[in-house]
Amino acid sequence: MNVRTAVAVSLAAGLVTGMSVLPAAAHSPVSALPVAATAQQQSGRVLPSPGTDALSAPSAPSAPLARSAPDVDALRAAVGSVRDPAASGATAALVRVGGDSRWHGSGGVHDLRSGRPADPGARFRAGSVTKVFTAAAVLQLASEGAVDLDRPVRAYLPDLIPAAYGGVTVRQLLDHTSGIPAPDFPGSTVEDWYENRFALHDARAMVRSATSKEREFAPGARQHYLNIGYTIAGLLIERVTGDTYEERITERILRPLGLRDTYLPGRSPRIQGPHNRGYQIFGLPDGSTELRDVSVWGATDGWAAGDIISTTADLERFTRALFGGRVVRGPLLEEMFTLPRLAEGTASYSVGLTHWRLGGRDVWGKTGGRWGYNAGMGGTRDLTTTLVYSVNSTDAKGQDRSAVVMGLITGTFGAPDEG
Repeated sequence: MNVRTAVAVSLAAGLVTGMSVLPAAAHSPVSALPVAATAQQQSGRVLPSPGTDALSAPSAPSAPLARSAPDVDALRAAVGSVRDPAASGATAALVRVGGDSRWHGSGGVHDLRSGRPADPGARFRAGSVTKVFTAAAVLQLASEGAVDLDRPVRAYLPDLIPAAYGGVTVRQLLDHTSGIPAPDFPGSTVEDWYENRFALHDARAMVRSATSKEREFAPGARQHYLNIGYTIAGLLIERVTGDTYEERITERILRPLGLRDTYLPGRSPRIQGPHNRGYQIFGLPDGSTELRDVSVWGATDGWAAGDIISTTADLERFTRALFGGRVVRGPLLEEMFTLPRLAEGTASYSVGLTHWRLGGRDVWGKTGGRWGYNAGMGGTRDLTTTLVYSVNSTDAKGQDRSAVVMGLITGTFGAPDEG
């Protein structure tokens, strides 16, 4: 059901404000489990080269005292704010905080039509969290000798990667330092993308589109976060193994870890099984806005870079297994916790993960966004504190990070360190 509003969307800020009141049923209670009675102080780790991204500035020489436990009041406030989608820009939130202290919470609604409470075990689109699975699979192949991270990608895909990109290595695909630009897609506005939401995108065609352009920079010189490196990585997995990307991720990661509610949708635009509906805000000709149900939306444009569907329980299990060395073993695991050294700028992304400085601690993880859904997973390297969330944001791919998401991240780990 569309919910019409009296104000326009702020395109410059990407924020949702002034939405009219939703049905009373949308004001559902927040459900949560209590925090564990005790928490241990996080033991710091020295990291190679701290980086930055939208959440944090470069690490300060002297960091503040690390937080020892999540701020439960802040977490409850963030989850509870989705009772008012007009103010929060979200219709549902599912959260799992783990480690020395545990807290599980859910709030909002399953859908705007019925107004019934959000399903805390629901599946959701995890977007770019997919990259962690793809990176882990490539690192597994590297540990088996099937892939060399320092070898040019063209050696594996000579029919697809042109000579102009012959110097790009496998590692540079995975840490966003390849210099390969984004492919072209039809449309440039949310209305265009909505109209083409069922279009099927071929991975090879996307790579050809990207590599037909001039490179953005010399391989390894800078870092630019794009999906294209992981699209190529998915094709690399297929070429080396002789199986589909979906089969290899399922057999190598999902099945061994028992991630029964996690799957790769392929060409299907639907979320299988229980899921809370996702909504996107659209502007209307008369200056008002509406929320449209965008739960059914193809993800072939993301594929190995952004199409996975999961649950908070499964992503928490995956986080603990990955950080604990049960997915990628031995020295190659360090690739995920080491930032590249760049000739220009500062790195924020390792192989598969993002690095932040939050509350005096180094935090590693990955966020993702698909229309109607924001998701994230991560934690401290020693698993003292972990966070997994799904937030049904009404502008999930907007320029500004969701206030609900920021509340969950800072409530768990603390505010970004000042540089």
